[in-house]
Amino acid sequence: MNPFELVAALMTVVALAGWLNVKTLHLPHGVAMLIAGLVGASALFVLQWLFPQFEVGRQISDYINHIDFVTTVTGYMLAFLLFAGAMQVDLSEMRRRWASVAALATLGVAGSIIIVGIGLWFIAAQLGLPLPLSWALVFGALISPTDPVAVLATVRLVKLSKTLQVVLQGEALFNDGVGIVAFTALLALATGTGGISPSLAVIDVVVEALGGLVFGMAASFLVIRLMGTLDDFAVEVSMSIALAMASYAAAQALHLSGAIAVVGAGMLFGGARAKEAMRGNTEAYLMGFWTLVDEILNALLFLLLGVEMIAVPFYAHQTGLLLAAIPLVLIARFAVVLPWGAYYRFRQSEKRPTLILGWGGLHGALSLALALTLPQGAERALILSITYAVVAFSITVQGLTFTPLVKWIQR
Repeated sequence: MNPFELVAALMTVVALAGWLNVKTLHLPHGVAMLIAGLVGASALFVLQWLFPQFEVGRQISDYINHIDFVTTVTGYMLAFLLFAGAMQVDLSEMRRRWASVAALATLGVAGSIIIVGIGLWFIAAQLGLPLPLSWALVFGALISPTDPVAVLATVRLVKLSKTLQVVLQGEALFNDGVGIVAFTALLALATGTGGISPSLAVIDVVVEALGGLVFGMAASFLVIRLMGTLDDFAVEVSMSIALAMASYAAAQALHLSGAIAVVGAGMLFGGARAKEAMRGNTEAYLMGFWTLVDEILNALLFLLLGVEMIAVPFYAHQTGLLLAAIPLVLIARFAVVLPWGAYYRFRQSEKRPTLILGWGGLHGALSLALALTLPQGAERALILSITYAVVAFSITVQGLTFTPLVKWIQR
């Protein structure tokens, strides 16, 4: 099966599962795709167990195992998904809430890493599982940032106050840079390939994040100015595609954060200045195009996340740690959002903001992609299975219940 045939098969599953969901289940689209992937992967496991001589099942598993999930997410999909998601953010509201977004994206991630890392290390020791503290902190680093794709897909399904909406969106869009730098430093410490310097890590975060943001917004500003000189929707849509791809790739080449660069470009491109530059039918075509890109790639990504279960090793003796990791990550999340939840409750009279910010902090494909980059070894297998368990719970349980929770709060 060549790459085109594989993509064709996956898109067929996306279309069929989407049709079935709309006609019968009425689940959030991303959750439905993840469940479809999980069901498919589970069916393959059962098929191979009942009929080990059945070659088709083994061949399908081999095809899925050879999917480069990391490259697919970070190399192909991420720039488009972040750009489309950032266009949904209210830029003026983001400016007003920059302090809370920045605090959660930096100090919040750091606090969560410590709580999750130490907690997982302690629980593993109690269960008799060998997991050094350094590797437990690596897990904390990859799971602590909230996932922009999962959060944005969930938040747009419910009517939140502008404040809580932009805080959840902004935190998810910006905290990956901090998480990746911390993950890289802690992984070097765990593998013994380098020391960890807190001051250098902070400098890396500042340079990569702020540099990427400035670069992406500068590129977006230039494209918006060029769009204002013409009226051709096909050319202007192609310019937006080039902006998303080029800002991500160029920032990476300059050793800046490509993710934050494309977020900066997308936020400015979704603002009032860009809309003024779009003449005639351009805005309708452009917004329609990016809405479709967002929906289709989201569906494909969540389907891939589900079928990727085939590549994750699960062992019965690790079940206790997998189950304990889920509430541990939730406890860490609520601990870091508690100060801001209290602030919004007493200063702005928000209803149960801590509960909304805590339960709305979903984890997704980026955490799994980081886990898949770990070097081979016993720690990799354990951390990979824990990561998948937390991500699957986050998207299915938190993703399914977030909208009813918000509606109950707002009654």
